Amino acid sequence: MEASQVKKVLEAALLAAHEPMTPLELRKMFDEELSTDVVRKLLDDLRDDWAERPVELIQLASGWRFRTRAEYLPYLERLNPEKPPKYSRAMLETLAIIAYRQPVTRGDIEEIRGVAVNTNVVKTLEERGWIDVVGHRETPGRPALFATTKQFLDDLGLRSVSELPPLEQISQTLELNYEN
Repeated sequence: MEASQVKKVLEAALLAAHEPMTPLELRKMFDEELSTDVVRKLLDDLRDDWAERPVELIQLASGWRFRTRAEYLPYLERLNPEKPPKYSRAMLETLAIIAYRQPVTRGDIEEIRGVAVNTNVVKTLEERGWIDVVGHRETPGRPALFATTKQFLDDLGLRSVSELPPLEQISQTLELNYEN
């Protein structure tokens, strides 16, 4: 199969997919052996092809997907007006601590925040799929170690936690949001 045809098949699969797709998953569609490098090159070409369109091809932590460019979201939100969920300051602080200091225990979070962590905060973050238990600290009581998930990175449009904004910027944003 020619590269142009392979690229069209990749494009069709990504447009039809409900979740991000990895190069390995994409390779399964073809009878002949395609290297991961070839698939990545074709994905990069596709991203370039869509550079001037209202939809873009992006790479996330869990794979590649198409999404609407941010500048078009205000128009699309008018079709299905939804209010995004509001998160408490405690929840945002807890999530930020986990994201920037992971893996951390509940005790680590409480030490940094200076207050006890409400069980519902951790439960809500786990239900949302943003944090998960990744192990246990080898100390008395073997407390659970929390870290962020690929779902968290995907929802923020990131490939890794290294793409998170500087912590100072996050704390300034929190301060601005809660001064109003």
